[in-house]
Amino acid sequence: MIEFEMPKPIVQQKYMLETVAREMMRSQSRYFDENEHAIPWDYINFMHQAMRATGAGSLAPKERKEKDEAKKKDRPPIGYQSLAFMLETLSWGDVGIYLVTPGGGLGAAAIEAAGTQEQKERFLQRFRQEQPAFGAMAMTEPQAGSDTSAIRATAVLDKETNEWILNGEKIFVTTGQKSLEESDGLVVVWATIDPKAGRAGMRSFVVEAGTPGVKVTKLEHKMGIRASDTASIVLEDARVPYENILGSPEVVDARTTKGFKGAMATFDATRPLVAATGVGVARATLELLKELLTQQGIEIRYGLPRQKLTNIEREIIDMEVLLQSCWLLIIKAVWMADNRKPNSLESSMSKVRAGDAVTQITQKALEIMGPVGYTRDTLLEKWFRDAKITDIYEGTGQINRLVVARNVLGYRGSELR
Repeated sequence: MIEFEMPKPIVQQKYMLETVAREMMRSQSRYFDENEHAIPWDYINFMHQAMRATGAGSLAPKERKEKDEAKKKDRPPIGYQSLAFMLETLSWGDVGIYLVTPGGGLGAAAIEAAGTQEQKERFLQRFRQEQPAFGAMAMTEPQAGSDTSAIRATAVLDKETNEWILNGEKIFVTTGQKSLEESDGLVVVWATIDPKAGRAGMRSFVVEAGTPGVKVTKLEHKMGIRASDTASIVLEDARVPYENILGSPEVVDARTTKGFKGAMATFDATRPLVAATGVGVARATLELLKELLTQQGIEIRYGLPRQKLTNIEREIIDMEVLLQSCWLLIIKAVWMADNRKPNSLESSMSKVRAGDAVTQITQKALEIMGPVGYTRDTLLEKWFRDAKITDIYEGTGQINRLVVARNVLGYRGSELR
């Protein structure tokens, strides 16, 4: 069963992360927001060494072994729960800077979900080496956003060299530039090995930094999360080794292969983590809002009947309830992931709820503070701009609502669109 007491390892991790978030992230928020694509190397190098020393935020071989040992000793695994607390705290500091935290990112999550044990050992160990490395996942294309069956990037097997030849264009790749231009980086690219097969033909391929034929063609200029690079990538006859395909190259039913299933398993694991980043932004907003109100002599009188509260007091309390309900959904989803329970429903529910909550909370904070919230005198307007992405990446709110409806009503994707 789910426990509400924070595990001791997470308590210790959270204390360190709060210091980093306050001193290395929050203090630099405005600079990296106004200098888009500047790279916070001090933060990157510190976090890389800290994570190497503690194993925090990693699903590398060492941590998988420790998780297996914990299971044998009847200790509950807390890997994804630990990540949720970590991401919430770092995003409380600055969600844009958090997104350049070194590590495997979505690329590592895809390898964990669809890769063989040998692939996990081979690709994930690089994120524990001396120098920081980055991973990314490239799925979205100009004509294929939420509809993954519309992916046109192709992978053709050259039987003479036993290599896959990849061609296509990918857009909105988070950390795409650093993953391809820094040593030991990688991008997991989704492509089709059989265009006629739809989702059944979709597979993921590990494309390593330095692969000829792969280049970054554009960096997006964004409304929020401006410290994070969001790249467009073109693959022109890019050759990757045969063994870099994740899952079987055999084309059968999409529901029974690691191609499409691997993509969905990746999202089931990571959507609650994305939701956690939104909760971090919302918590930062609420804390600053209450602080600013206190400076103006407005205190929230908890415990009074609702009809005796002012409108501002009711709004603050409603926002706090909304935030806590989001967090409980996230904790349930990551607890299920840690215990290897199917969590597609809970994963999408947490993402929907967090996307709505962080947008509502940051917008309401601006409205309550009026001109003060709208100017750059505080970070409220920045957090408002950072918030909306929670509802967009790793499955839009609309797509996740469809996932929830299909799970609740028992429909397949082709039956409810």
